[in-house]
Amino acid sequence: MTKTYDVVGIGNAVSDVITKSSDQFLQDMGIEKGIMQLIEQDRAEVLYAAMEDRTETPGGSVANTIAGLGSLGAKTAFIGRVADDALGARYASVMADEGTAFPNGPIAGAQLPTSRSMIFVSPDGERSMNTYLGISSDVGPDDVSDDVVKDSAVLFLEGYLFDKEPGKAAFYKAADVARAAGARSGISLSDPFCVDRHRDDFRKLVSGPLDFFLCNEEELKSLYQTDDLNAALDAGAAECGLVVCTRSADGVSIRQGATRWDVPVQPVTPVDATGAGDQFAAGFLYGMIKGRDLETCGKMGGIAAGEVISHIGPRPAQPISDLFKAANLI
Repeated sequence: MTKTYDVVGIGNAVSDVITKSSDQFLQDMGIEKGIMQLIEQDRAEVLYAAMEDRTETPGGSVANTIAGLGSLGAKTAFIGRVADDALGARYASVMADEGTAFPNGPIAGAQLPTSRSMIFVSPDGERSMNTYLGISSDVGPDDVSDDVVKDSAVLFLEGYLFDKEPGKAAFYKAADVARAAGARSGISLSDPFCVDRHRDDFRKLVSGPLDFFLCNEEELKSLYQTDDLNAALDAGAAECGLVVCTRSADGVSIRQGATRWDVPVQPVTPVDATGAGDQFAAGFLYGMIKGRDLETCGKMGGIAAGEVISHIGPRPAQPISDLFKAANLI
């Protein structure tokens, strides 16, 4: 049966605010380099005021993945929460303009504002994210439309939403609906600190209703509490049907059962690493919905990630399909 959506994502609807900064600036402002930190509203206002030459774009990890898939021509929808304020209205409008269905419109009278993430990009391309979650982290089961999930081929979840119980409940509901409808479902682990906070719950999820999970090497090692990548891949493959682990310049390692693929990537000098994992997921999932073998999916993910780190911003600046064609992948 043909589905309306190739991929439906559930995640934080966060407006990204990006600027370049020096390492000294990060130190002076007390910003820990290279990680995502959750901040309160007053801290968000201080950091926003300190930013120069800001670039604003609708974001959020899985939302960026969905946007990347949309740019490749995939049929997509995104489930998230925004307030009926200027940022929220713009967020919903841009998603629609980009061709992604946004079933949950801006919420009138919301107590919390639309979420935003202040992202400081260092000269080496590393990004330091300071996120005020606002309304986006309150996604719960009532936000998940059974009809939308049933009408998708792939469901993709954002690990950051595991920080609240309603988010966990929403994921279990969505994954159960997807499985009953014959859709594949998976998750991005999002962040090693998030994994540390919710290790048991993540393992219960990936070993239960999910068909696959995406992660980076640090997240995978955290999930299975080991410094040995091979041991972590073995443990992941024992619990979930498909494990996809990105390793920066070392490429991507994929495990399905006893079979492993190690896919190299083309070296790219990073300008801004924001969105690298998100666009890797877009490339990989695109290959998946097109029925490509897992090694080709890994190559597609690597190309998409390489494109996004070559410029400022978390979404593609040139057609990824052209890069796939140049690599003879489509």
